[in-house]
Amino acid sequence: MEKVLLRDGEITLHTRERSNKWQMYINIKGTDVFVRKSTGTANLDDAAQIATKYYDQLKSKANSASNSASGVIGWVDERLPILSFVRDHLTNYYAPKNFNFWYFFGSLAFVILFLQIFTGIFLAMHYKPDAKLAFDSVEFIMRDVNLGWLIRYMHSTGASAFFVVVYLHMFRALMYGSFKKPRELIWLFGVFIYLALMAEAFMGYLLPWGQMSYWGAQVIINLFTTIPFIGPELGVWIRGDFAISDPTLTRFFALHIVAVPMVILLLVILHLAALHTVGSNNPDGVEIKKHKDENGVPLDGVPFHPYYTVKDFVGIGVFLFLFSTTVFFMPEMGGYFLEHANFIPANPLVTPEHIAPVWYFTPFYSILRAIPDPAFGALAMALSIVVLFFLPWIDNNPIKSIRYRSMLFRINLFVFVAGFLILGYLGVKAPTPLYSALALRFSEMYFIFFALLFFYSKSRGNFFSYIFAGSMISLITIYDLTRISLDNYILILTGLFLVCAFILFMTISPLYTNLNKEKEVPERVTG
Repeated sequence: MEKVLLRDGEITLHTRERSNKWQMYINIKGTDVFVRKSTGTANLDDAAQIATKYYDQLKSKANSASNSASGVIGWVDERLPILSFVRDHLTNYYAPKNFNFWYFFGSLAFVILFLQIFTGIFLAMHYKPDAKLAFDSVEFIMRDVNLGWLIRYMHSTGASAFFVVVYLHMFRALMYGSFKKPRELIWLFGVFIYLALMAEAFMGYLLPWGQMSYWGAQVIINLFTTIPFIGPELGVWIRGDFAISDPTLTRFFALHIVAVPMVILLLVILHLAALHTVGSNNPDGVEIKKHKDENGVPLDGVPFHPYYTVKDFVGIGVFLFLFSTTVFFMPEMGGYFLEHANFIPANPLVTPEHIAPVWYFTPFYSILRAIPDPAFGALAMALSIVVLFFLPWIDNNPIKSIRYRSMLFRINLFVFVAGFLILGYLGVKAPTPLYSALALRFSEMYFIFFALLFFYSKSRGNFFSYIFAGSMISLITIYDLTRISLDNYILILTGLFLVCAFILFMTISPLYTNLNKEKEVPERVTG
């Protein structure tokens, strides 16, 4: 019996011994469709054409049947294709098969967002946005409302958990180059979400109307008054008064529970839409869409559901265990999640001995305090956030993943993360000469990180390397010379020496060593 294969084995043609006419066997992969039928012709070319046409009809019917639902669900899906949406973005969305631990935090951020909305709704039912009643209403929630203490602690712990997860999510993007082409929009939406979260957290921070809430808000709002020309008027407009008072509390409450959450939800939708348009990055930093099978499915991809939904449920379970442990046993986290001064009612006439924001703001607060001039300190703090928007164009190196980047890139990233954590620690401490000097140096290291990313974007020659290093060292030295005195010259010169040595090592060593040598990137994911 003669046999001809078409369409990778999905269609087979056989001759029938008696009639000498070709018979087609059709098996559509991924379905239960199997057909054996005569083509009605003895001509091979005609039989192949008939079989191919019949195969296309059967496959179209099989696809439409698998994509449709019956009953009430089918009726709804025809008019509002929710099932189709879920199918397209879960079952038919192919993610790289080599996701690792660092890919838990996107889904965890989504879970925490809805946790915050859920607990916030119940808190808003009992909270009074009035300067005379706000603090007492929080105490009422804690003491008299059924399970009010639990809802309040879940909300306050959730705020800190949100920033922990977001910081880890952003760190993963830095490690694996998830901000690079073609994912620039994903990164930009992510940074906007980060900014919206900071605004949401800041406005919610004022609502308990405790001492640290009041004075922390005073410090942050005063930053806006340093803006030239419009600063004082802008400060009054934000406060709604000449000082933080009842109008400030009312408008912050409205923005915290309505306006900013809506913005965050919109940005999250745009973030996910951009992600599902270009596809997920992976630890190797290679594009899985470049290698597909005959059905257009990435060879190195797996359906997001059920493979990664199951994986995410494991991460969510671990998170909920840690979250519950914190809520029930250490909700204040030693004063970092809920400051001790916030259990004292706000008093505009009594300034706390040491004013510091919540821990997730302290790295930027350290940058603010590192520069004595308030205007330049505020500018440096603003630039430390604005620079994140330009990261996709600062780092133009075609290699994405840290797995294949040079040793100098890894050192640069490690120093940046360590410096960011140290800035966070310094931000919660009262300023001393030593702490102020350290804050300035690590603030400089924060910006040097981005400068070095630009430097490593391409191969640099001797002339450019020396000019680049000399320019950075000159700027830092000139600023140090303007503030040196007999009281601080040892701290300044020591810090200047260490920062300059780091810059020289990171920029000049590639000229004489292989520390900036990068590895070859594989064509496909390595698992």
